[in-house]
Amino acid sequence: MKRRLLLFLGIGLLVSGLAACGTTSRQSTTTSLPNASKYEPTLFFHGWGSSYRAEEQMAHSLVNAGLTKTIMRATVSKQGKVSMAGQFREGDYHPIVEVDFKDSHNSNPHQWGQWARATVVKLQQKYHFKKFNVVGHSMGNMAIMYYLLDNTSKLPKIQKQVDIAGHFNGILGMNDEPNRMKLDHKGKPEKMQTDYKTLLQLRKTYPKHQIAVLNIYGDKNDGSHSDGSVSNASSQSLRYLVSGRAKSYQERKIVGPNAQHSKLHNNIQVDRLLIRFLR
Repeated sequence: MKRRLLLFLGIGLLVSGLAACGTTSRQSTTTSLPNASKYEPTLFFHGWGSSYRAEEQMAHSLVNAGLTKTIMRATVSKQGKVSMAGQFREGDYHPIVEVDFKDSHNSNPHQWGQWARATVVKLQQKYHFKKFNVVGHSMGNMAIMYYLLDNTSKLPKIQKQVDIAGHFNGILGMNDEPNRMKLDHKGKPEKMQTDYKTLLQLRKTYPKHQIAVLNIYGDKNDGSHSDGSVSNASSQSLRYLVSGRAKSYQERKIVGPNAQHSKLHNNIQVDRLLIRFLR
């Protein structure tokens, strides 16, 4: 009888120990920060074929301007698994998250939107913030827009959205040509590409009076009215998608050789616009 009692006690202690381990494991996936609702991270999304390195100058410009001291990274694997390096710091309420998509040669904008969602979910589970900002360059803009196509009502709310070199209605040499695209007075394209037609849903579902939008695009000033890869009209067609629903909308054109598509994320003028808008 005594031996049986000891056996039951041993099993009980083992089960309790395993339960405690399980609790510790679950707790390690979250971080308890005071005033969690005050945190408003800014997530950077790079373009097709690129990486987080394209976000570095912009991110560090915000640090140098005193907006934050924190830069961390969220890496999204080809399978969509999110891992994080670095962490939010207590009292530093505007941390930067450089998002790094490992399958950056994937051309499916729906997939990019799902990766963006997985990143937000992972961060929110860990830090419990209520709102955030987004900055996209090139294909990174499609990650943002297709993220917004999902039902995001239970996720933190986007407060500010910066779109840089967005190809919302086509890319030169693929489904657009210089000076071919025409927009009406509302910014609506006369001819819409497949992705743009999909994004038209946002005219009814884009969060109403919630997001302030800054649309930055480049003009090489060579007569093409483009940044060399995306026509100004394709970038400006964003206005029609969000007009009437965005809290505010503004456009800024960068002109000259450094306004080339791949140079815009390393452009001092763009850095200044970001600092002013996100401050």
